[in-house]
Amino acid sequence: MNELPVVVIGAGPVGLAAAAHLHERGLELLVLEAGPHAGTATREWSHVSLFSTWGEVVDPAAERLLAPTGWVKPAQASYPTGGDWAALYLQPLADALGDRVRYRARVTGVSRAGRDRIVDADRDAQPFAVHIETRDGREERLFARAVIDASGTWSTPGPAGAGGLAALGEKAAADRIAYRVPDLTVPAVRARYAGKRTAVIGSGASAFTALAHLADLAKTDDGAGTHATWILRRGISGSTFGGGEADRLPARGALGLAAKAAVDNGYADAATGFRTEAVERAEDGRPVLVGEDGRRLDAVDEVIVLTGFRPDLSFLDELRLNLDERLQAPLALAPLIDPNQHSCGTVHPHGQAELSHPEKDLYLVGMKSYGRAPTFLAMTGYEQVRSVAAHLAGDHEAAERVELTLPETGVCGGAGLFDHPATTEQGNGGGCCAAPVGGPASERVGPSAQP
Repeated sequence: MNELPVVVIGAGPVGLAAAAHLHERGLELLVLEAGPHAGTATREWSHVSLFSTWGEVVDPAAERLLAPTGWVKPAQASYPTGGDWAALYLQPLADALGDRVRYRARVTGVSRAGRDRIVDADRDAQPFAVHIETRDGREERLFARAVIDASGTWSTPGPAGAGGLAALGEKAAADRIAYRVPDLTVPAVRARYAGKRTAVIGSGASAFTALAHLADLAKTDDGAGTHATWILRRGISGSTFGGGEADRLPARGALGLAAKAAVDNGYADAATGFRTEAVERAEDGRPVLVGEDGRRLDAVDEVIVLTGFRPDLSFLDELRLNLDERLQAPLALAPLIDPNQHSCGTVHPHGQAELSHPEKDLYLVGMKSYGRAPTFLAMTGYEQVRSVAAHLAGDHEAAERVELTLPETGVCGGAGLFDHPATTEQGNGGGCCAAPVGGPASERVGPSAQP
């Protein structure tokens, strides 16, 4: 079975890093990407800046693979946008891997060949059967010795409903609801929000970004009258806007301050303690948000829902996963990343041991491995796949070794640890897994970066 490739699902930052490590180890590999190019999901938030610098979002094995191609690493201290990350790093990396990356190949199912999830007999000796759908709608089946799922969570955003399900009427109001930070440089998108009232649901970096962008729009001639209503499931406290100037991730601190300025300067108002139960329609068709406590907010023109993302596990249904029932993360990893416990702690470096499942040689990595937890970091994902690749190559000592050193992180607060818009309404406490102000630098936490 060793002659078969390791199949990597997803050509995003962590998927391509996995491919680079596998290639460096001399293992056969195939990356399956549903989109038409590398970093398809990352390109969908191309207008949003990361909190991490270039020096923190390039995988070491990927850099070594790129070096012979003449690739020049951008200035380490500068901050890429999602578009920069995709165009200047992910696509060149995919190009360097050549035909090991296959585009427009959407994975629709994975199983053991000839074995559904019930069958024990000779299970581990069977290769994985990976079913894909091609760009012309054809179905294919590929075989793999191992599967690394780096497909992320971008395709499954959280709903407006506070209970984790869509609010009543949310689907019917889909024409007025967006689940991404809008790109206001696109004329049609700009026209959708300019001079309008928009409800922004969420308490993390995505919400901060949306509030700041809408406030900037309100300051322009064509955006006069633009106003946001910020929907918060909790109240506003000293940690609501993150660490501000005390944040050791300056870009993240600045974003929190920009969101605070939007509220302080009257470009946004806040509805606190509001848990959305329903989306109704006013007589003119505009959405009206209704809370669990019966409150009805004034009608708005648009709603932006930024309540996080969750993993799509549907195509893994015939495999044996061991997932935490709350976070939908690997069971051994979940206690290390649980936002209910890690309001101010550390996310320990981890690798193949914490990512293993009862299904041998199957790994969920990157943002997908964190399930619904909002504490993921690109560098953490790179360490994951370094360990997994070493294990698959039989280098168990390297697989168990920790090779992760992270930059100092920010102060504790509710803004989350993201350097891109995969944010969430967090559970109990804030969203920080970071060193406290004045404390030692953490080697185990930092901003997120998964498309």
